[in-house]
Amino acid sequence: MSLLPQLLFTGIGIGSIYALVALGFVLLIRSANVVNFAQGEFSMLGAYVMVVLLVGFGINYVVALVLAVLLMGLFGVIFAGVTYWPLRDRGQIPVIISTIGASILLSNLVLATYGPSPQVLPGLFNGSGFLVGNVFMDTQYLSIIVVAALLVTLQYLVFEKTLVGKKLQATSQDKEMASLLGIPIIVMIFAIFAYSAALGGLAGILVAPILFVSVGMGPLIALKAFAANIIGGFGSIPGAILGGLTIGVVETLGAAYISVPYKDAFAFLMLIVVLLIRPQGVFGERVAEKA
Repeated sequence: MSLLPQLLFTGIGIGSIYALVALGFVLLIRSANVVNFAQGEFSMLGAYVMVVLLVGFGINYVVALVLAVLLMGLFGVIFAGVTYWPLRDRGQIPVIISTIGASILLSNLVLATYGPSPQVLPGLFNGSGFLVGNVFMDTQYLSIIVVAALLVTLQYLVFEKTLVGKKLQATSQDKEMASLLGIPIIVMIFAIFAYSAALGGLAGILVAPILFVSVGMGPLIALKAFAANIIGGFGSIPGAILGGLTIGVVETLGAAYISVPYKDAFAFLMLIVVLLIRPQGVFGERVAEKA
């Protein structure tokens, strides 16, 4: 039990990554009514872009970080133009299949380019961390928590307190009516895809010094982020945060006290339990179905 505070800190750090990627899911669900199964590949691609800029070209870390996030935002616009926009009027299923196909394509392109060997990405800070009582505050985990907290606050304020957030939600609910009201739905949807890709890329960059950069990092993060969405309540910003942090803590404690090889299974075990007890998620609303 003396390790518990340290494990909680580590779990919150990893959970913050799941929360960030889960927020990418929420953004697209609430603005374009789309589930993007390539969200994990955005994290993987962002990490590889950072490796190329930092290690390959020797660019300063902060400059490389900004460039990588901007490039991922641009990629998000291209991604929307290829996978979403041509299929926007054909229902959700074709778009979901399109994003799944894109995720497979991206993984294989990166695999063919860089091979299966993991790449090493250093952290932003040279120091490893510092002690607060009995808890070692690793600077990388601390960076993840701080950045995640700032982005979560920003996203909540945008969606709940600004006119832009209301326009995004109106676009999701009824694109035709939103267009008639003068909302530029094309700009809104492409902007949200850009932000979602940038958010995923940033999450990948932040977690890369801990997990290493590999083709397999994206799908695993995305699956846990998707589980976090369901646990917290599909499309709920507080739910995505709570679900991500809970999964991070549960899998860290499970690995420490139960079994390391089954660490990744704890998230999905918790998902099954939540679905049995509260299918709509913690912050989700029960929707009545017509007979």
